[in-house]
Amino acid sequence: MARSPTLADLRRYAIARSLFKPVTLPAAIRRLGFVQADPMRAPARAQDLILFQRVRGYRAGDLARRYERLGIEEDAFVNYGFMPRAMQAMLHPRTPRRPWDALTMDRAQEVLAFVQARGAVHPREVGEAFAHHGRIAGYWGGELNASTRLLEHMHHHGWLRVRRREAGTRIYEAMRHVEQDDSPAARRARAEALVDAIVALYAPIPSPSLGYLVTLLRYGAPHLTVETRAAARAARERYNHAVVDGTSWFWPADENPASRRHQPGEGLRLLAPFDPVVWDRRRFAMLWDWTYRFEAYVPAPKRTMGHYALPVLWGEDMVGWANLRMERGRLSHQLGFAVKRPKGPGFQRALDDELARFQIFLTQET
Repeated sequence: MARSPTLADLRRYAIARSLFKPVTLPAAIRRLGFVQADPMRAPARAQDLILFQRVRGYRAGDLARRYERLGIEEDAFVNYGFMPRAMQAMLHPRTPRRPWDALTMDRAQEVLAFVQARGAVHPREVGEAFAHHGRIAGYWGGELNASTRLLEHMHHHGWLRVRRREAGTRIYEAMRHVEQDDSPAARRARAEALVDAIVALYAPIPSPSLGYLVTLLRYGAPHLTVETRAAARAARERYNHAVVDGTSWFWPADENPASRRHQPGEGLRLLAPFDPVVWDRRRFAMLWDWTYRFEAYVPAPKRTMGHYALPVLWGEDMVGWANLRMERGRLSHQLGFAVKRPKGPGFQRALDDELARFQIFLTQET
């Protein structure tokens, strides 16, 4: 019988299973199952930063450039991001928590006919054709065309898909999802598969974080809320688990966090704020005994780590954070440390190597 893991075992396991040996881009997406997206580019978008650490020779923007050939989709899971089509199929047809009113339904039908007639559309085209829809408040202030927001909702409801992006803007085309078996057994199986995907991506997961992530599935699978909650309650039967320092932790049934094969790679990594290794702030604090904060939306005078702090992984230790900027084609950086800067020349060499990798990764962006 395998021994119960220690917190140190869980820490090494969390790093080694997620930061796997670099593979091809399609293989990395399949292995992760979901890559969270974020439009902010500081110094690169979250999806590029995540894939950079897992894909051989990856350059910023490669995902967008190759999107149409990868057999993947942009859609909502626990957050918004990229996923294999098999994953998306489990999320649709998606029944919204709040049905559209008659006016919105009529407008959506008109916009859908417009998209179908053209094959693929830029939101600007829809905004011009349906200017009579008016304008509404944007998420981050200002105003936008009501039709632009409607396109986003039609995408979420499964009427549209993202065919590609142009300069970061979604280009939509019509989409129709295959009807699913809606029997109780089939719904339960889809819900269990979605919770399995969460555990596979974020393991080892402390019990409170698993509950929170399953709650976030209301975003991607609102119609399966009852079933996903039931799957979470059955976690002790579905997944391996142990109580470590008073907290229950879960991981896939066929894995062993205490195995000696889980060894962090050598060197230093600068990780995205939404990287699976650091995404769960609760788990981060438990594994590394300090609190990492994402402060991009915090007023500058109140920031303690910077606008877009990237956690610094040195071996199996999260020693601090870095803020990177491209200035006239050159990469500049600022460091902060959770306790104190590691001693010895090895840390500086590893940092220099990682910054050199980032320079290549970023200067190829278009």
